[in-house]
Amino acid sequence: MDAATSRTIRLGPVNVGLIGLDQALNRIAALELDEELAADLLFAEISKKNYIPPHAQEEYRQALRREYRLHLQREEREHPALEVRIFGPGCVSCNSLQTMVMEILDKMKIAAAIEQIHDPDEIGRAGVLHTPALMLNGRLMSSGLLPTRAQVEQWIRELRDD
Repeated sequence: MDAATSRTIRLGPVNVGLIGLDQALNRIAALELDEELAADLLFAEISKKNYIPPHAQEEYRQALRREYRLHLQREEREHPALEVRIFGPGCVSCNSLQTMVMEILDKMKIAAAIEQIHDPDEIGRAGVLHTPALMLNGRLMSSGLLPTRAQVEQWIRELRDD
């Protein structure tokens, strides 16, 4: 049985953690279904493990459709998708950094694997001394301060063009 892992997706102005999304995406992508049917199956599967408010069901369906599309794009790429790691204890600055990165990626229409690391031991193993810290594709880009939106956009643009 798959371990219950959580992944954060953008749902309107907020980030929402969904349990089992990666496993569901992998299973449904293997079926090679059209986007609409895949989104319906994703919604049904995600609804079993996560509470979805009745008034937000359509918004969740749209977000899941978008995640399915991004998942397929990542599979088709020759080069791996952008890997984003945000280190910190879950403070306001760390959460602001994650929100900013997600907004930038959405605006630039770039698929990325985003992970927020809270565990102090893992933060230390990554060589991070000060938080919040941002790592892109294994490179520590900032540590100890919240970078500007323009800086983050530039770093992502440079990595995309490599």
